[in-house]
Formats: sequence, structure tokens, C-alpha cells
Amino acid sequence: MRTIIEPFRIKMTEPLKLTTAPERKKALAKANNNVFLLDAEDCCIDLLTDSGTGAMSAQQWAALMLGDESYAGSKSWKKFEAVVKNITGIKYIFPTHQGRAAESILATCIIKKGDVIPNNNHFDTTRANLEFAGAYAIDLVCDAGLDPADESPFKGNIDIAKLEKCIAEYGPGRIPFGMITVTNNTGGGQPVSMANIRAVKEVLAKNNIPFMIDACRFAENAYFIKQREDGYQDKTLLEIAQEIFSYADGATMSCKKDGLANIGGFLICNNEKWSHQFRNMLILREGFPTYGGLAGRDLEVIAVGLMEALEYDYQVYRHATIKYIGDKLTKKGIPIVRPVGGHAIFLDAKAFLPHIEPLQYPGIGLVNALYLEGGVRSVELGSVMFARRDENGVETASPMELVRLAFPRRVYTQSHFDYLIEVIEKVWQDRDKIPGYKITYQPEFLRHFTCQMEKIQ
Repeated sequence: MRTIIEPFRIKMTEPLKLTTAPERKKALAKANNNVFLLDAEDCCIDLLTDSGTGAMSAQQWAALMLGDESYAGSKSWKKFEAVVKNITGIKYIFPTHQGRAAESILATCIIKKGDVIPNNNHFDTTRANLEFAGAYAIDLVCDAGLDPADESPFKGNIDIAKLEKCIAEYGPGRIPFGMITVTNNTGGGQPVSMANIRAVKEVLAKNNIPFMIDACRFAENAYFIKQREDGYQDKTLLEIAQEIFSYADGATMSCKKDGLANIGGFLICNNEKWSHQFRNMLILREGFPTYGGLAGRDLEVIAVGLMEALEYDYQVYRHATIKYIGDKLTKKGIPIVRPVGGHAIFLDAKAFLPHIEPLQYPGIGLVNALYLEGGVRSVELGSVMFARRDENGVETASPMELVRLAFPRRVYTQSHFDYLIEVIEKVWQDRDKIPGYKITYQPEFLRHFTCQMEKIQ
């Protein structure tokens, strides 16, 4: 089999600042040991997130110049609406400036205090928006999804027995909607099977509970279904995506992921009553319903990007990149979430740093070590991001302690990835020297973005 190459050529370059170890040490200290607070120019390879950090195609740049900036009913809106309806088949379409705005509108309009929202795993902003509105965000991922070493092909699946138990325990009246996240970011970018999506729909429908999809990486999930699930090998990614959404009553999406755009999102539904509520809240918070906080040029870019994300050759290249790194790390004995997900490598910080207790945040120790060693910025998905705190502030550690290296789309080349592997290997060799951390300042919600930390000596 020949080398899988990038299905594009590079027409513009952006210089990288190559820092020294003393410079990185000084920068991290200034950021109070939180890589979110670093200046981007001080990060040689920035894998903090794949959200809005990708490179646009020539077709997207061309589409940007066609942006119709009319306040209401623009031509750009019509293109955007047509593409979203073609992919999802869902009736009411509301653009938003990004995914968390869609989550906020959904939560504000539909949730009442004490409600329960089941999901495979809620990611950070989803959980925060639901809990801010007074709901309990409950994770029901299958058991395989909690074991980083398990090689099951669909570790993002909801455990159907857990879902049925949740509904029986709380009652359908306390569950205004159920969710599923594709792919499951919190659990290592793991996909959800079509069979599981269908089964979740059946359970929710039987109890008259609407079904919402967090669709940020729907195209990557469609690719996994094509590769791994019987009966889908001969279907296009568009056809698979259309079937995924056919089971949904609505969806939220950040178009900064599989929209291949730098900004944007949407909230969609089939429920007419909900649509009126969403429209009114959208006007209050985001803008007129046909632009939703976006410029016409953004709507044009997303309309192109959503379809480019469904191109098979693009997905082959993207997944080959992740697999290349995962295979190299696994051969070196470095613990990662297996099989690799679609958008990131997830290091298993609990296995990487067994000498650090979960509430001394091994993920932060690993994140900071990667930055100090090679200027690589990553993000902790462990007890800083997902620990539960009771009314007295006492924490319960997250089930997993992961470090995500999220790859911006169409940005880095193989030499960057080989450098990354070298950095990770060096940190692995020196892992016994990595300290734990404690938090010295934190906000009430989404603390990982702005908290301050110091080493535990």
C-alpha cells in the first residue's frame, strides 16, 4: 500500500516561533501553569483544540468573497440553509456564532431546574450550559468507553441498559431531551455506531423524549461507520450522515469542527413549538434568524466546508494522520486511548503518570511537561475539566485522566507529527520527574479555561 498523502497543496505559509526551553519555562510561569493562558505565538505546535483552528480550502476562500451581508434573507443564508437541510433533513435551521451558543439557546429555552439530560458523554461547554440552566448532565457511555486500552470499534456508544435505567429512575417528565455526541470527544474521540444511534432513538421515542445530536464531528463519525460497521461500506459519507440525522429530532453543532470553518454553528429541530422559542432567543442573543451572529461570508464558508468534510479522500487522509501517530506511540509503549479517534490522540495520563494522584491532576502535569519539552500545547481532559464538586466544594475525580492532542484540519505536515512523537517520547522517558499540581484560583464554571495552578513540591 502506498503512502497516504495530503489531498491538497499548500499555497500560503505562516511562520512558527521556535522557542527555547528557558523561554517556555518563563512563559508557562507567567500563565500560572495553565496553557490556555499562554500566548499562541509561544506555542510551536498548537494542539489545544481542533475547533476553528483549521485551514480553509481555495473553494472556501472563493466562497467568502461571495458573502451577501444583507441583514435579513441573504443569498448566503439560503446556501447555508440548503446545505444543512440536505445533510440533516431537519426542518428548522438556526445559525449561531458557534456551538456553545446553540447549546445555550437549547438549554435556556427547554430546560427547567431539576431536569436530567442523558448523553454518552457531555463535553465541557455542553455540560456547563445544561448545568447552568439547572439540569443534571448524566454520562451513560458504554463500559468499553471507560477503558483506554479497550480496542472495541464503537467506544462512544451509549449503554442502552443504563439509558433505560436512567429513564426509569427519573421518569420521562424530567428528561426534556436525550443527547448523543458524535464522535465522543470526552472519551477519546470515539465513534458511535449507527445501530446504537438507532437503538437510542427507539428507547427515547418509546418514552416520548426528543432526541438531540451533538454533531460537531458528524463527518468523522460517518467515516468510522463506513469503515467499521457492516452494511455501510458501499454508502457515501453523505448518505451515512443523512441516516444519522434521520433519527434525530434536532441537533447542535459547532461548525468550527466538521464545518471546516473558523467560526460558526447551528441549532436545528423539527418541533415547531421549539422553533418559535429558539427563534425568539436567537434574535435576543445572536441576531436575526437568517444570520445568527455570523457574517454572510461565514455562512458561505460553512456551506462549502460541510460538504468538503464529507469528501472521502479528505477523511482517509485525516484518519491516516491520527493512526500514524497512534501506531508510533503504541510501539514505544506509550499509553494512549485505543483505537485512535478521528480528531486527536488522547494520552492516558493516569497510566503515563501513576505516581500522581487523580486530584493532583496528572493530566496537567503531562500537558505542562509537553509544553516545556517541545513547545507543544495540548489540553487536559481529566479531573480539572470534569471532576464533580459537591455543595461543599469536595471533588470526586474524573473516571479517566486524559491529555488530548487535537489536530487542526489541513494545517500540519508529517514532519510536525514526527517532531511531536519525539517530544512525547522524551517526556515519557523523564515521566518520573513530572510533578502534580494544585489549583490556586478557579471560577465557578468551566474552570479549566482560566484557573491558576502551581506545582506540588
